[in-house]
Amino acid sequence: MPIRAPQRLLAIAVASLAAALAPGVGLGEDSPVAHAAAPASSPSAGTTTPERPPAGIHKIRHVVIIMQENRSFDSYFGTFPGAEGIPMAAGKPAVCAPDPRSGRCVAAYHDPRDLNHGGPHGQAAAAADINGGAMNGFIRQAQKGGKAPCLTPNDPVCTIPGETDVMGYHDGGEIPNYWAYAKNFVLQDHMFEPNLSWSLPQHLFMVSGWSALCTVPAQPLSCAGALQSPATPPDYNKQGKVPDYAWTDVTYLLHRRQVSWGYYVFAGGEPDCENDESVSCAAAGQNAKTPGIWNPLPYFDTVREDGQLGDVQSLNAFYTAARAGTLPAVSWIDPNQKVSEHPPASVNAGQAYVTSLINAVMRSPEWPSTAIFLSWDDWGGFYDHMSPPRIDQNGYGLRVPGLVISPYARARLIDHQVLSHDAYLKFIEDDFLGGERLNPATDGRPDQRPDVRESNTALGDLSRDFDFSQPPAPPFLLPTHPAAWSLPTAFRLLLTHVPLRQTPRLHKGGLVLGLTCTTNCRLTVSGYLTISLPGGRHVHVLPASATFTGTRAVRVALSRSSGAILRQALALRSVQARLFVTASHTGAPAERASTNLQIALAR
Repeated sequence: MPIRAPQRLLAIAVASLAAALAPGVGLGEDSPVAHAAAPASSPSAGTTTPERPPAGIHKIRHVVIIMQENRSFDSYFGTFPGAEGIPMAAGKPAVCAPDPRSGRCVAAYHDPRDLNHGGPHGQAAAAADINGGAMNGFIRQAQKGGKAPCLTPNDPVCTIPGETDVMGYHDGGEIPNYWAYAKNFVLQDHMFEPNLSWSLPQHLFMVSGWSALCTVPAQPLSCAGALQSPATPPDYNKQGKVPDYAWTDVTYLLHRRQVSWGYYVFAGGEPDCENDESVSCAAAGQNAKTPGIWNPLPYFDTVREDGQLGDVQSLNAFYTAARAGTLPAVSWIDPNQKVSEHPPASVNAGQAYVTSLINAVMRSPEWPSTAIFLSWDDWGGFYDHMSPPRIDQNGYGLRVPGLVISPYARARLIDHQVLSHDAYLKFIEDDFLGGERLNPATDGRPDQRPDVRESNTALGDLSRDFDFSQPPAPPFLLPTHPAAWSLPTAFRLLLTHVPLRQTPRLHKGGLVLGLTCTTNCRLTVSGYLTISLPGGRHVHVLPASATFTGTRAVRVALSRSSGAILRQALALRSVQARLFVTASHTGAPAERASTNLQIALAR
């Protein structure tokens, strides 16, 4: 039998972390935080060494990109605490845009309405909204958009009837789930549209890092940059004309490495404008077999030549794969008009749809290895105060919201890195392709793209939004129709300070762990030392338990006899402690997080 503690709970020393790290406690000479995987139970004779688990970014085996429509960062998160949102003075917006009709300068204001109108969002409108960095052309462009009066709200060159609302913003009252995700995971407040124009070029950038117009079918070198007017699909151009996207997209690289992917479309009206400089949108049919401007992959030569048209699928296939635990490595998801949030679509309907997607992933067996990237394809004519950086002739475009939701996403982080949707390509390439880029000089399909977007030095690194040393967070399921300002706190177990190397004699013969529970939790710690005794026995730490909220320093002790054995062993060689930490949410015991720690012990 292994040497075990007496059948009693550990008299565990729980004090504030500050006290544990104060001079005299002895943590100061130990090494920085680091963690290593350990077996789930004590080893026994005849066992084999388990396969080394994936490390770092490779813990993410499934990337899910959810792309919504037409919202600026300030219109959704302009008043989110801690974010670089709408400039304020005495609690009120300190920025405004001139209204040519009234002669007034209209300040940003809270707009609680579920249906919005937005403004033009093409290349010319982007330049006019930015106005040389003054960021004050939004109302003028909204008033210029389209014809009046409109015979029908679906007239693609009409401004949607109603008040000009581009200076309005929403908050946790209207979009509580989006704010709850931002509160508990990662909000990116410097995420920019990759292109300075509208939806079709954005979706081309999203899968290929470029938007172009090709003059010779199947000839990548015939393609030239087209920021505003790439060739459009037949259900958009109404002429039956089929585009040919001959340049290279990321599915080509994925296919070469046998990395699975799926592009999922929601059957229904397609939410963008026939005239992208207009404000209103006509509905067009869209499904996996009838691609449109949100579904460009079927028109890439590489997708057809690789025999992967079947990987463009209906949204039902995504829900089925999530339930079955068969998600591809990379998923892109696009909405229909009703749930797109593209004016005049309902904000509430869009949030409910996105929540259902995220819940489906969180309920999936593959949640522990998934990263969800949620963003909006362009600004939709809505106000944003931040002038976008210019990295090349194509962009960046205006700022849009970005969220990272993953069991390994850093808790409650606002990421201030400069990012664009190019960062999604970079993350996919780093995770699944060994860092290979969409580079015409190296990918075997030369084209004339002006730069390799993923390699631009201005682009931040999405991997910084993750902490792969932390225990994976349990699912954080939200209702699809939440109450206003319903912003629950997700249960997370965080390893605040766990030194990789410790000296037990400085901690009364035990070890010290700095742990954080974001909500009230019940914590248990067990484990053993790598000291082999006759008969395959091992020296175990005393089992421990504690209930708390916040951050604590927890001392894990040994029995008197085990402590003596450890001291003798350390006189001859190094010893490791392998600890198993589990925490459950006291209010919802099914919400659990656990991790294994490996700590080197020294004399």
